Amino acid sequence: MVDNLINIGLLGCGTVGSGVVKIIKRNREEIERKAGSRLNIKKVLVRSLDKERPLELEGAELVTEVDKILEDPEIKIVIELIGDVERAREYMEKALRKGKFVVTANKDLMAQHGREIFKLARDMGVNVYYEASVGGGIPLIRPLKHSLAANRIMRIMGIINGTTNYILTQMTLQGRGYQEALEEAQEKGFAEQDPSSDVLGKDAAYKLAILASIAFDSTINMDSIYTEGITEVKIRDIRYAEELGYKLKLLAIGDRMEEGLALRVHPTLVPDKHPLAAVNDEFNAVFFEGDAVGEIMLYGRGAGEMPTGSAVVADVIEAVRSINHQVENGVMEVEFSQKPIMPLSRIHSKFYIRLKAIDEPGVFASLANIFSEEKVSLDMIIQKRRIEEMAEIVLVTHDIREENFFRSIERIKEIPSIREISQLLRVV
Repeated sequence: MVDNLINIGLLGCGTVGSGVVKIIKRNREEIERKAGSRLNIKKVLVRSLDKERPLELEGAELVTEVDKILEDPEIKIVIELIGDVERAREYMEKALRKGKFVVTANKDLMAQHGREIFKLARDMGVNVYYEASVGGGIPLIRPLKHSLAANRIMRIMGIINGTTNYILTQMTLQGRGYQEALEEAQEKGFAEQDPSSDVLGKDAAYKLAILASIAFDSTINMDSIYTEGITEVKIRDIRYAEELGYKLKLLAIGDRMEEGLALRVHPTLVPDKHPLAAVNDEFNAVFFEGDAVGEIMLYGRGAGEMPTGSAVVADVIEAVRSINHQVENGVMEVEFSQKPIMPLSRIHSKFYIRLKAIDEPGVFASLANIFSEEKVSLDMIIQKRRIEEMAEIVLVTHDIREENFFRSIERIKEIPSIREISQLLRVV
């Protein structure tokens, strides 16, 4: 039986906060044995004291003023789950200055202001734990910082947004259009009422920034990540991809190259035999490629009350262990340097192209000539259905330099018989 008590302040008791409370209550004996202390959620920041709460918060004081938590000397750990960036940053920095350890699930905050927060934590002799900010219940931060520390990580590639993966799964398996699939995701709670951060790829870009900073020992600026969402994905492209042996997924990819880092988020055709092709619905999966370990994949639920709550509570346990054993808080993130970022134009990719052309002799020859002159080699050329004198053509290139490809596309637009370039997608 552990005797010493660690008091916790909880900022926000929404979906994830409720999960944290439930997990601590359900698994209290095991959690406290692992932590080496009794845990007490002493105070909880809420918006209103009058709201009915189905969650049992025995012994916890509900407060509407954050300083009642941040100024309480008995509270040693603050869990930040309010979601907002600027307000959360203010609260987190104040907690650190008061010598409190901080646990957060705030990916937007950590991606944009992580370096300053880590520096403050180091200066104050405490730490910030943020496992839940990227993969929900999937452990990604800790394996990178500890289990894979002996490796030079060469690549990150994965599905790290459950909303878009659910939408693309419904489009693929159920034949639903984008809007219908989005509305279903909203009804089931997999998408926000304003889904723009997810469907435009911003959420995945924030998470990639966090993972890439650790994997590549580098400070990552958000504007260095090429970001493209799924709003223009059509059922037709999903069906053509299947015919060619691919599934369509929104991937976050980070590569370490001799010239620098290449970071991007975009819809991608993934070969059917690749493990990521089988990751469906709200599940996430991330590949890491290390020079020693080779390829490993971590898979699980990337969001939700209990999976994300699980990661938060694991970080609380880590913070308690640090407090109890006076562990030296080497905040490795402050040592990261700024590595050069390769422009997308200089990296190599394969491409899927769907276009419409007048069905007449010479079209393929015109395309082939331009691609040849721009050193773009083709893997597949398929002429699809013919509608009112128009032919739909699907092309897949070999691995080529992006600037050559897009230069060829600009030239193809000038061919009189080419009426529309309907879709451009990258291919794994």
